Amino acid sequence: MPGAFVMSGARYDKVTPVNLTELIVGLAILVGLVGIVVPVLPGSVLILGAILVWATEDGSATAWAVFAVATTILVIGAVVKYTIPGRRLKNTGVPNRSVIVGGLLGIVGFFVVPVVGLFVGFVLGVYASELQRVGRDLAWPSTKAALRAVGVSVLIELAAALLATATWLTGAIVT
Repeated sequence: MPGAFVMSGARYDKVTPVNLTELIVGLAILVGLVGIVVPVLPGSVLILGAILVWATEDGSATAWAVFAVATTILVIGAVVKYTIPGRRLKNTGVPNRSVIVGGLLGIVGFFVVPVVGLFVGFVLGVYASELQRVGRDLAWPSTKAALRAVGVSVLIELAAALLATATWLTGAIVT
């Protein structure tokens, strides 16, 4: 049949090409996902912005519904991202001050040793703060608790971002 597309024995009568907007949005979402794991870029914000651009360009009710669902998923993810690890840190006794010191030294570390310095600076900052607060014997267990909390936070944000991405992919295929 003319115009039919056959792949692995399956026949598709119509193949919809990806338009330029979808390609750019997909790449921006991919960069956003990387930005969640390597916290250099605001990953969730980038993903939400990319889906907004797609919904605006597409303009259909389905596209706006996809944007609403993706927004809801990312907002819930952001709330849970701070709630669960924060509660865990509070239960282990690690104060916000130690995490803030770790974050600040992480930022300094990023500029001293690009990318890797962010992680090294964070660990050193939390450890130094906890060393000053609780002493040598308890500083490392507190630092590990802070690292676990940050890891859980990243996983929660990544899960929400992947769900929002799956929502966009479904919407892009349907529209």
